[in-house]
Amino acid sequence: MAILDYSLISDRHWKEIWKRASEAAGAKITSQALRLWFSTEMGELSVPDRYVDVFQGRAPRSVIAKHYTGKGFERLKRIYDKANLKILS
Repeated sequence: MAILDYSLISDRHWKEIWKRASEAAGAKITSQALRLWFSTEMGELSVPDRYVDVFQGRAPRSVIAKHYTGKGFERLKRIYDKANLKILS
């Protein structure tokens, strides 16, 4: 499975993506609002904070998170798929 390199998307293209998502949702969607929603939903599904931090690109907050959290692609994919989150359906 290929991982998309988001650094290859221009700022203009990102703005267009957010604009289309907002139009589809019928409400303004921002990256900040999406991160807050994702973090809240994952927490309600009892996903440990250390994995939410990995998904959102934050540095580990504890020794356990830094040294003992499995960050392999397959593990993270299982956790994400199990959450079954849908932003727009």
